[in-house]
Amino acid sequence: MVNLISEITEKMIIYFDGDVKRINHALKVHGFAKTIGEIEGISGEKLKILEAAAILHDIGIKESEKKYSSSAGKYQEMEGPPIARDILREFNLRKDFVDRVCYLIGNHHTYDRINGIDFQALIEADFIVNIFEDGIDGEHASKICQKYFRTDTGISFIKSMYRIK
Repeated sequence: MVNLISEITEKMIIYFDGDVKRINHALKVHGFAKTIGEIEGISGEKLKILEAAAILHDIGIKESEKKYSSSAGKYQEMEGPPIARDILREFNLRKDFVDRVCYLIGNHHTYDRINGIDFQALIEADFIVNIFEDGIDGEHASKICQKYFRTDTGISFIKSMYRIK
């Protein structure tokens, strides 16, 4: 039997249909989120929720660009959860599992709604990847770290990767 996260990853890749930049972004965020989560002690179903949300966190971008000609976070948060629900529906997951994944997707740019270690790990992973992809300088990365990072693992990663003191 294929792993749930691998199947969700396959669906994300097919959904993005040739958009290699977005596919690679999702895979990188997933890798960091899973690693941060595991080192911080997340396991079992909560880790699966984090992984599913990380793979699907930007799934609303295509629809946002189509409807609003924008990939702004607020549009991703609006458009992502319904698409994620459609993707997750075929896996017969419990409602609370799907609801939590969709909450994370629907709020991943709203940092005052962080309400759990899974959410925190997702935010930190997305920032770690975005800092590189967006070419953000070390000074700005340091400010992001101070303002948004809370886990020891995420702080260690961002400081090591971007040489923050």
